[in-house]
Amino acid sequence: MNFPILLGAQPAGADGGGSMLLSLGPIVLIFIIFYFLLIRPQQKKQKEHKKLLGALGKGDKVVTNSGMFGVISSINEEKNIVVLKISENVKVEFTKSSIAGKIE
Repeated sequence: MNFPILLGAQPAGADGGGSMLLSLGPIVLIFIIFYFLLIRPQQKKQKEHKKLLGALGKGDKVVTNSGMFGVISSINEEKNIVVLKISENVKVEFTKSSIAGKIE
């Protein structure tokens, strides 16, 4: 059997090194875009939230992730619990990480 030889066709395994690098270029570019648009901002946000939680103290007005407002009456660092005073005779315990932000 004779197979016709195609003009411009390369034998199998002779792709060349340049085309391999060119095919990896878009994948690397997509990873860089994901890093700067998704991963890096999320890391910054987590870092700021951790800094906020470390700076909390008794008497600070805060809001939780569930939208509940209150004043910190005590903090237990060992158990990672914050006790919020919601109204005159109502105190509620939350995990420290559930504090969304500080209110001025």
